[in-house]
Amino acid sequence: MSGYNLQTSIPLLERSLALFRPHHLELRRRVIKVMLTVLLASVVAYLFIEKIAAFCIAPLFAASPLVYRLVYTNLPEAFVAYLKLAFLVGVIGAMPVAIYQLWMFVAPGLKKSEKRLALVVVFWAMLLFSGGAVFAFFVVLPKMLVYFMSYASDHLEPLPKLGLYLTFVARTILTFGIAFQIPFLMVMSGKAGFITAATFRKRRTPFYVAIVVLSFLLTAGDPVATVLLAIPLFLLYEAGIFLTGLFSGKKSSAA
Repeated sequence: MSGYNLQTSIPLLERSLALFRPHHLELRRRVIKVMLTVLLASVVAYLFIEKIAAFCIAPLFAASPLVYRLVYTNLPEAFVAYLKLAFLVGVIGAMPVAIYQLWMFVAPGLKKSEKRLALVVVFWAMLLFSGGAVFAFFVVLPKMLVYFMSYASDHLEPLPKLGLYLTFVARTILTFGIAFQIPFLMVMSGKAGFITAATFRKRRTPFYVAIVVLSFLLTAGDPVATVLLAIPLFLLYEAGIFLTGLFSGKKSSAA
């Protein structure tokens, strides 16, 4: 009996792999496109890395008069820091391509309206991501830096390291940009039929708790950043409920 099961299961596995192979090849092709775009965007960012670094350092100098320069404590640190910053800028710059490729892979069955719908998805996703990035850099980051610099005194001199500071700035921007995708994900879930706006309303409390926990984790436990991230996410969640009900209603009417 075990031999028979083995003989029958192998052809079944081969057929399953054969059916999945086109999707696997498509996914690999799209991942390669995203990686090449990230690489290209990172190379372009490195050509302007000193200006990008100066732009990122400006909020730190404005936060405290005690800080007027950054330091690095080993020889390759500045070079590695610039590489990491260029890569993170490349990831942010390649985000439209990544969202487009992801949507084209997970949204089968789109025919004539495929390109138009994909452009709409990319537009709104990037609008939210850009809004989160701008909010992080011009609103959240200055307040966080002022809070952190408040610990400096005559007996405690701040000496920020270049690599750690640039990583902190890039991580904050990327975190807020990704977190601002909540309404987009809610609407897509509603249009796919996974969940309804009524469910979002009914389970508002556990979702709010999840937002606080997520904000705490994404900001590495910083209380100021947690509050500054959680409040706009609450508002975006409510906007997501409204938009989910709006688009789901249109879908139901059309059906």
